[in-house]
Amino acid sequence: MPKTDLTRNQSLVFDSLVEADGPLSAYTLLDRLRDHGFRAPLQVYRALDKLVEFGMVHRLESLNAFVACAHPHEGCASHGTVAFMICNKCNQVTEFHDHEVDHHLSAITRKQNFKAEKTTIEIRGLCAACAA
Repeated sequence: MPKTDLTRNQSLVFDSLVEADGPLSAYTLLDRLRDHGFRAPLQVYRALDKLVEFGMVHRLESLNAFVACAHPHEGCASHGTVAFMICNKCNQVTEFHDHEVDHHLSAITRKQNFKAEKTTIEIRGLCAACAA
């Protein structure tokens, strides 16, 4: 979805995530956007829900936080599995895609007659800088 098609609130939330140094919770977003007229968590959650639906934002389940998609112009559906490396020390999040993993997981689910709707992998550890 082109950024120009977003509502004002969606644009503000997306821009905040793009500018952030790491993942942000909905309440952190609310605090950052109060000067732009955000008053209630529901405003942030509605915008986040749509941005996730559009494939422009990802929810990191283990952190209960959100990050902008590294490839929002392509849409998440074109990537298959969405995977993240999350540094436990500095909170750096790196999004990556591996088509071999996609194919392997697809084969497993097909064999089990399971219809996967969403696959997200979160790998926790230390980034190169923090591990040094």
